[in-house]
Amino acid sequence: MTDQLTRRALIERAGVGAAALTIPAWLAACGGSGSKSAGTTGTSGSKTLAKTLVFSNWPLYIDVNEKTKKHPSLDQFTKQTGVKVKYIEDINDNDQFFGKIEGPLSQGQGIGRDIVVLTDSSGLPARMIQLGWVEKLDKAAIPNMKNLLPVQQHPNWDTNRDYSLPWQSGMTGIGYDPKKTGGELTSVEQLLSDKKLKGKVTLLTEFGDSIGLVMLANGDDPSNVTKAGFDKAVKTIKKAVDSGQIRQFTGNDYAPLLAKGDVWACFAWSGDMVQLQADHPGLKWNLPDSGGMIWTDNMLIPKGGNVFTASTYMNYYYTPKVAAEVEDYVNYICPVQGAAGVLKQSDPKVASNPLIFPTKKMLSNVHQIDAKAVNNQDYKKAFQALLQA
Repeated sequence: MTDQLTRRALIERAGVGAAALTIPAWLAACGGSGSKSAGTTGTSGSKTLAKTLVFSNWPLYIDVNEKTKKHPSLDQFTKQTGVKVKYIEDINDNDQFFGKIEGPLSQGQGIGRDIVVLTDSSGLPARMIQLGWVEKLDKAAIPNMKNLLPVQQHPNWDTNRDYSLPWQSGMTGIGYDPKKTGGELTSVEQLLSDKKLKGKVTLLTEFGDSIGLVMLANGDDPSNVTKAGFDKAVKTIKKAVDSGQIRQFTGNDYAPLLAKGDVWACFAWSGDMVQLQADHPGLKWNLPDSGGMIWTDNMLIPKGGNVFTASTYMNYYYTPKVAAEVEDYVNYICPVQGAAGVLKQSDPKVASNPLIFPTKKMLSNVHQIDAKAVNNQDYKKAFQALLQA
């Protein structure tokens, strides 16, 4: 699919969306917990599939039959297991969604969800694990977990994937117009200092993306953020801001600026570039020589969710054929090994796109942001001050 909004684009344009519902109204609209299995009231201990799986996800983030508007992969899951799926596209922002669920969870109440999908670079999956607000996966029900990409198997915030499994990922690197920059661009340092690019560069408002890429360029490790490394990154960015090198900080609104030629080079998300290149094939995206960032949207089972049913669905999704079906619509980075092989037969263009199925070399050169740093209030304040400088 090349004519859809990207998931991140929709976040920026979503407005109030799900925030308009209060928690009681939200739970009522979803029919309560929906997670009790037939004949039981248990969650983590039950091995009986629930009648219904309640799944909260981001908009435009699963396969859709354009004629029926149904989700074929979910219909197939129901056919295989007898479990109906109540699929709700109500996550438009990590912090906004967390704000809705933290009240009930902090009081030991369920939120009427068996699976929710949150982004690791927001720091919230790590925080929910630390607070004890998520259930452990039933790994015995997920033999297909063996298909998880090696690079995704041991994140520092959930080292053995006891509580989470990736849904989709994206890389952060350099988007640029080679006609404007005069050729290939793989250096963050060049973005921040080349006078030829002055005033034609944008960075991202996301902490993990901008701080992470600059830390890598400085020779520091963003997966283990120290105060010295963080301060050095802030100083490097501030110098580029003060000199006028950086035009502005953006969400995904760098995309139209890059397409129009108002911006020549920027920190950019790989998923956006897949979309941009469909209409503007001259635009390019590279991982910086010093390394790029990778963020992942993760499936989590909130407290009170039906662990066995949710784990059974995760196992189903990690079947390469199913993951390929979802991937052919979504076009972010698929976490399931074997999906590319399926798509080589059905959609070779998607299968051969390195922004959707990165090479091993690319995956060896991407890094995850330190979740502790993202949740560090002093760092967050310093970064916000930098955005407003």
